[in-house]
Amino acid sequence: MTDALFWYGCNMTRHAEIIRLGTHMLAAVGVAAAPTGGPSACCGSPKESSPRIAEGMANRTMQRFNQSGASQVITWCPTCHMNLDDFMGATQGKQAESAHLAQALWQRREALAPLLTQTVAGRVLIDMHIGNRTGVNEAVPGLLRLIPGVAVLEHPYRAPSYMCFGLASIPGALADAKANMLAAMAATAADTLVTIFHSCHRELVGLERTHGIRVVNWVHLLAEGMGLAYQDEYKAWRNSDDPEAAIGAERIAAAGEEAVRKLVLPELTRPR
Repeated sequence: MTDALFWYGCNMTRHAEIIRLGTHMLAAVGVAAAPTGGPSACCGSPKESSPRIAEGMANRTMQRFNQSGASQVITWCPTCHMNLDDFMGATQGKQAESAHLAQALWQRREALAPLLTQTVAGRVLIDMHIGNRTGVNEAVPGLLRLIPGVAVLEHPYRAPSYMCFGLASIPGALADAKANMLAAMAATAADTLVTIFHSCHRELVGLERTHGIRVVNWVHLLAEGMGLAYQDEYKAWRNSDDPEAAIGAERIAAAGEEAVRKLVLPELTRPR
């Protein structure tokens, strides 16, 4: 029987270091959470245009959770988190409590705080969004304030939608959100932009190259406070002059050259 599951969803393959760091942090504060994710553990949202397929995927995942005997499902993706609470549990009988990773760590902040021994200098502004219902807008600032040297700055701006992905289909919306966030950083004299979710991280890391600011995920910043080594390869690829060379021929061959050229390189080379 598993005490808890760390459900990172089906869309985190670009950010393996966050999965590893999140698993390490949970273990460090006493949570034995087995990582689970990938296509076989999908909430169904990628197939929302086909309700029957989406329902089947979600039901299969919920059945796996219930059969695991886990008392808690700790989420990463906001879409997964909301789907778990909104309909997956209702259709399959949710047998475990749910909490976002940030909430799970905040609940154990007394155990986490002594592990944050490294000073991390930074005036940080957090890329907060409205409507995600995961509790991250409350938990993440509290977690970052535990890190020695980090100053978490306040600004009233909140980006629309529950994460940047929700703005992608609206012409000009992402550009407006970035401009508003940069204006908020200037107003607060912030030097570091902290992302919360994976789609936001992918959209905003390019600002590090174009605007001379630092962009990190909140998990990365906690890791630095704990003295944990990590490499944000996605950010390195996105800000490289030659993303294909940065990834490397061996890794491209292993992943499939056609897939990389069709799915990965266009994303890495789009305008920042």
